[in-house]
Amino acid sequence: MGEMVDQSAYEPYGEKVVVEGTAEPFAVALRAAIEASGLSLDRIQYRLRRRGIPISVTALSYWQLGRRRPERAGSLVAVRCLEGVLGVADGALTGLLAPPRPRGRVSRSQKRVSLDTLWSADRASVSSLLEKFNAGMDIGLVPISHHDLITVAADRGVRSMAVRQVLRAERDGVDRSVMVIDVEAATTPLPETVPIRACRFGRMARDEQAGFLIGELLFDRPLKKRETVVIEYVLRFPGPPYPQDNDTQCRKFKELIREYLIEVRFDPRMLPTGIEQFSLQTGEKIATSRGLVIEPTGDAHAVALDFGPGTFGMSWEWD
Repeated sequence: MGEMVDQSAYEPYGEKVVVEGTAEPFAVALRAAIEASGLSLDRIQYRLRRRGIPISVTALSYWQLGRRRPERAGSLVAVRCLEGVLGVADGALTGLLAPPRPRGRVSRSQKRVSLDTLWSADRASVSSLLEKFNAGMDIGLVPISHHDLITVAADRGVRSMAVRQVLRAERDGVDRSVMVIDVEAATTPLPETVPIRACRFGRMARDEQAGFLIGELLFDRPLKKRETVVIEYVLRFPGPPYPQDNDTQCRKFKELIREYLIEVRFDPRMLPTGIEQFSLQTGEKIATSRGLVIEPTGDAHAVALDFGPGTFGMSWEWD
């Protein structure tokens, strides 16, 4: 039985009420996108429902009028799908939304931690490399969405990782992001870095003993405050044989991210016997895990919404 969708999460009730008369960037952009699409709210609702997103026409109307602002996790997923239905660029709507308000006591996920603290065992090594890039606590970017696609070869090693990020600038002039790669074993060859979209690689630094690689991803141009950017790049590992990296892939987040999607694509001729997702929020001592399904095509995936700071990933076992 699949997961049940809480329809109430997509209704306007419980969302943040906006004072009428204020110019909400999200409402303005949504209204313009709806008008440009030529679709009625009923047709938009129909197309969202066909994608498994139940949402009322009232909610859509409130959002475009600026009377309500989507905040709940389910509503943010709906906005993400709206971008596809309306034919606008990824992040064009989600990038205009502020992070969800904490409900009750301030949630630990609203905190931001220093990047090096996510590698407690090798913190000194990571901290030393970060100092070379002046990339400590804050580099002026907020993560909106992140997608990792890992391809595993028939020899059970990792062939490549395709990365897609949606980022928003917190100030004017932000022109780069920082990438940290932990290849687990110091003897594992480091990957070839290939820029795909809206970025190029700048300075690189490597800790040979610990197996870390830190690099700059330079944007095509400096961003203005609250402007979003979509970047894509690929990491290609040498082989065969390809590095196995303990049959685990994960991503570490130093702050809250609205959406993280991790996919692993195995060679259909060599499928693992089991796979699970795992997560560990910063400050917690026990990680949570859940078994996943591997499709006959070799594909498996896991999604994290409103996650961080912490670690989220997938691990698998072979026969």
